[in-house]
Amino acid sequence: MEIGILGGGIAGLSVALALRKQGHTPRVYERRAGPATMGAGVTLWPNAGFVLEELGLLQDIAAAGGRPLVVRRQDAAGNSLGGIDIALLDQTMGYPTHTILRRDLQAVLLNHAAQAGIPVEFGHRAVGIDLEANGKAVARFENGVSICPDLLIGADGRMGSVAREFVAGDNTPVYQGFVNWIGVAQGESALLGDVAIQDYWGAGNRFGCVAVRPELVYWAAAQARPLSGATPAAEMRKEIEDLFAGWPEPIARVIQATPAHAIRMIAVHDLEALHTWSRANVLLVGDAAHAPLPTSGQGACQALEDAWHLARCLEGTSGLDEALLRFAKIRGPKTAKLAEQGRVFARGLFATDPETCRIRNERAKASDPLRDVQALAAGWSQGLPMTGSHSTPMNGADFGSLYRL
Repeated sequence: MEIGILGGGIAGLSVALALRKQGHTPRVYERRAGPATMGAGVTLWPNAGFVLEELGLLQDIAAAGGRPLVVRRQDAAGNSLGGIDIALLDQTMGYPTHTILRRDLQAVLLNHAAQAGIPVEFGHRAVGIDLEANGKAVARFENGVSICPDLLIGADGRMGSVAREFVAGDNTPVYQGFVNWIGVAQGESALLGDVAIQDYWGAGNRFGCVAVRPELVYWAAAQARPLSGATPAAEMRKEIEDLFAGWPEPIARVIQATPAHAIRMIAVHDLEALHTWSRANVLLVGDAAHAPLPTSGQGACQALEDAWHLARCLEGTSGLDEALLRFAKIRGPKTAKLAEQGRVFARGLFATDPETCRIRNERAKASDPLRDVQALAAGWSQGLPMTGSHSTPMNGADFGSLYRL
């Protein structure tokens, strides 16, 4: 089957790889002139590890990424709020967790796409999708090119998705009341004491840093605020330094180790759950279908799950319509639940009332680490054949403290 994929990010490329393994002929169309590298880094939890191995990517991800062993939570004064034993989570789910810079993940995906003979066409910005008289969709690009594949997959993100507009009509991204500043810090010596995820909670603000290696850290600073114009790039680092002045190390060290010009601010949006994921021969995947907040911890992981499930659905059904309906039926409930959990956690995390924050912190400290791991494993493995006995060696919650940046 000829398959056109709008979007060359995590969702688009992983879907292309999964479908190429099933014998289909995918072609990827990316709006940017070069590889998409938005964002600083991602945490690929064990459910993503399962898909990465299925796609033959896990070894390369391991070579480019880090293996975190723990999540540590603290308040703005440095008091412990508990954490998550990632080594135990990995052992329970049977697959490894990796932290990786987004640009390195993108490079692995593109390298494997090239090895598989999957064309990736850059500089193709989709501007519209129309239905032909025969009921097939035609995608039109800004450069004058049009395509009419057997299956058109929209993996073109949460903001300005042409495919989502075609499938769902007016489904505008919803601002969730906070901004993220993101960056990558590189030090000549260790910025963090070990490969860990460190999460600091304040009142209406948060700072999270994730090590790939002790000297290489990606991070996100967040603050609850009304939607407004962006801060000039030259002033961003000072604004962040002032906002988190007096917070525990390594926050100041990490900010200082980040080039000022490389810091980006993102007004964080998500999307309401869809009633349908397809129209005619157009299917939505990844953020175009189910864009959760960073507080869900599962954006990249669920994009990878989409790839695995779509390949199974196309292989296991006789017709395209049946396959697309089955895919949405499988993926809809899990992704909607994760998106809602991300919203609920964000509301608590970015509360500004001191008493509300105190209760939140006390609940975090009182949580049972073993029960948290078991709950994460049960939720994240849903729908995947994960047995908890994978052969990859394992190094010795509250899901909302496990997040991508």
